Amino acid sequence: MTFQPESEADTDEIEARVQDTIADNDVVLFMKGNRLMPQCGYSQRAVELIGQHVEEFETVDVLPALDHYREALEAESGWETIPQTFVDGEFVGGSDVLAELEERGELAAELGAE
Repeated sequence: MTFQPESEADTDEIEARVQDTIADNDVVLFMKGNRLMPQCGYSQRAVELIGQHVEEFETVDVLPALDHYREALEAESGWETIPQTFVDGEFVGGSDVLAELEERGELAAELGAE
């Protein structure tokens, strides 16, 4: 399931989408672009790192309503930047944190792949 939010989506609608998506998916990546066509290097790196360990994960393209998503995600995670990864409802981090976890051999376990 990939959301296609309209650019005129309001803050409350985006907040609800973020909360529902986090609650309804084991692994979700809020990113610029989509899994098949990331629109920034950080998002592409996050997709690659997650994809090494988990076949099924949700992605949400934040670009159609970037400011609303940025605000809603910051309220959930305390993190300002995109991409953002959540596992089992908990914020994990962006592509830099995923890369650090991978370097330490901890990413698979963090993603629930082990």
